[in-house]
Order: sequence, then C-alpha cells, then structure tokens
Amino acid sequence: MPLPPASPRIAAPPAPLDTRARIETPEGIDLLLRPAGLVPRSLAFGLDLIIRVLVIGGLYAVFSTLSTFGTGLGMLVLFLGNWWYMVLFEVLNQGRSPGKQVMGLRVIQDDGTPVGWTASLTRNLLRFVDMLPFGYCLGAVSCLQHPMFKRLGDLAAGTLVIYRDAPLTPPVFPDAQAQVAPFALRLDEQRALLEFVERQASLSPERTQELAAILALPLQIPADQALARLNGIARGLLGSP
Repeated sequence: MPLPPASPRIAAPPAPLDTRARIETPEGIDLLLRPAGLVPRSLAFGLDLIIRVLVIGGLYAVFSTLSTFGTGLGMLVLFLGNWWYMVLFEVLNQGRSPGKQVMGLRVIQDDGTPVGWTASLTRNLLRFVDMLPFGYCLGAVSCLQHPMFKRLGDLAAGTLVIYRDAPLTPPVFPDAQAQVAPFALRLDEQRALLEFVERQASLSPERTQELAAILALPLQIPADQALARLNGIARGLLGSP
C-alpha cells in the first residue's frame, strides 16, 4: 500500500529583531532596557570631544602665558581632561557625560545598577584599544558585532550604554465624587472607562460629551449625567474617596 505523500514542512518564521534587553536586578525585578547603537554613541562622543577641546584648549592657552609653571599646569589640565572627563561625569552624573545627556544616553552596569568608579575607569582607559588601528575602527567593529552594541571597553568593564527613557508622569483625573457602577464591569470595560477619563482634558467639549454618551449607554446612564457619572465611577475604580 503506497504511503501518503509527506506534508511539506514549513519553516518557522524568524524571530523579530528585538531592540530591548531584559535584565534582572539583584532584587529580582526585570528591567527592559534599550541598548544604544553605534550612531548615537558616536554623536555623543563627538559632542564630548568638542567640549573637551574647547575647554582644555582655552585653559591651556591661558596657563601657557604663565611661563614654565603655567605650562606645567596646562599639561596637568590636558591629562585630567583627557582621562578623567568621562569618568567623573559618568560616576557623578548618573552615567551621563554632557554628550550622552544631549543624546539621551547613560552608562550602567550589566546588572542594571549605576556605574562605579572601577568600571568607568576601566571602560575609559581601554578607549586606546578601541581606537586601533585608527578612528575607533576596532571599537566600531565590536559595537556592530555585539547584540548589545558593546565596544571592547564595555566588555572588559561589564557596562552597557542604554537610552535614558523619560520618567512616566502619573495620569491626571478630574475631581469627582466616587461612585459605584450600576453593575460589575469587566477588565476591558474598566480600562476603556479610565482611558476616556484620563484623556478627556485633551479633547474638545463636544467630543468629550459625544464619547461620554457612548460609554454611558450600556451603563443606562442618562446622557445629561454621563460625564459626571463616568468621572465618579472612574474615581470609584481608582479607590479614591
């Protein structure tokens, strides 16, 4: 008896490119972080380089007018500016140098904790390796090859450069006396009601009344009382007095 033809095997679709990194903190909390790629990191470094050249060059020009002693001070400023500029800002400014702050970036440890002195010093001292053979060539190759966009200094120091997400602002709800819904609302119904109440400040009065009437219809609330009752029910869902 002939065997039935084998059904064609369909390859599983490739997983979508994920630009977020999931990190578990020492407290057991999962953080979703966005690693920064080569372009924003290069722009941040370029801004920091311009700032250093202007500040250090200006101070060196001033100190060089003070004969031998001034030249010594200028060399000291040159050394400190080149090797400690990044370290001081990263440790004392929540992982943000001025260039990173403009680009919305920050440096953290691999476990999500703030970067420390040892890690920051390590990643910045190894910049001379990333610069080999010229123009940050080795660092750029490492950054493009690593899934978290790490250069060699980050690999050695256990650090990660991420986007600094803006803090979430709590929603603002209008003042209303808490009320109870005529019947138990499902979770999706509660979410729709709360989203409407939260957004009504950005809507025109006509649109607000229109949407309130639509939401009030299944609740059997009169149209002229819709907005006030919906705000009160939302307050009740939030547990506000």
